[in-house]
Amino acid sequence: MIISRTPFRISFVGGGTDIPDFYEIHPGAVVSATIDQYMYITTHRYFEPDQIRAKYAVTETVRHPSEMRHPILREVLLAYGITGGLEISSLADIPGGTGMGSSSAFTVGLIHNLRHWLGLPVTKETLAAEACEVEIGRLKEPIGRQDQYAAAYGGFNMFRFLPGHRVETQPLSISPDIKAAFENHLLLFYTGISRSASAVLNEQKDSVAASREKFASLVHMAALCEPFVQALQAGDFPELGRLLHENWLRKRSLTQAISEVSLDAAYEAARRAGAWGGKLLGAGGGGFFLFMCPPEAQARVVSTLQHFRLISFKFEVQGSCIIYDGR
Repeated sequence: MIISRTPFRISFVGGGTDIPDFYEIHPGAVVSATIDQYMYITTHRYFEPDQIRAKYAVTETVRHPSEMRHPILREVLLAYGITGGLEISSLADIPGGTGMGSSSAFTVGLIHNLRHWLGLPVTKETLAAEACEVEIGRLKEPIGRQDQYAAAYGGFNMFRFLPGHRVETQPLSISPDIKAAFENHLLLFYTGISRSASAVLNEQKDSVAASREKFASLVHMAALCEPFVQALQAGDFPELGRLLHENWLRKRSLTQAISEVSLDAAYEAARRAGAWGGKLLGAGGGGFFLFMCPPEAQARVVSTLQHFRLISFKFEVQGSCIIYDGR
């Protein structure tokens, strides 16, 4: 048995600039960090040598990976030529469709596990690039490249997205004291709403393509990354809150699918209660709200958003890893 563990991510600024319709015209950038919420992939030798069994939300047993209904499992198994004798299962700390890059964490963790199973070399760049090829190249998902790279690399990073599908990874150096203080200024709430990131991103893509003003908003969001990094390394938390708020206003303007009246009302209520700024994670439409908030105002914000579930977390730095090999 082999178990891989791959973290989910929180993106702060620049989300949406990691899609090719944008970065092939103008460089994109995203600042993100991974947290101690994970996707676990387990592989185990299956008793039937000519079958593959997969357990996720449902259980599938097939004689060839081409018969697999799960698209990511199907494409990865085909890519590695695995035709039988394997059982695969997945577990996650957080549900899918909530803005933390769960599908990409699944893909990265699956590739990591299978490369380890097959005795193939593993690098963070290989995991990220192959996950992008599966999700974007093979499956034609209208998603960006930040999630795969965040899950593979782990920690705090600024990613730059360049023409030709090139990705530059800049690990961020942050002192332990500032990192701990940053954690203490963040509140994470689950709205209870899940959504299809592909549907939101398709609407965003069409909206941006039809509007120079909305394309300019993405340019501005990418430009927020450098000042965000500078403020983070300096421990300027009010400025980080201001930048989160500015990024959210820009992102919120791209398409109506990113938010809705009740979520907008919750965001404004949190701001009135003392939060400096925040955002819906991922493509938007539901999932998790992240707020930057001074400690003295956090009780008021939590009380104001008591209809949402408060989630505790810490940052992690390891990225995708193998945590057990019992062969």
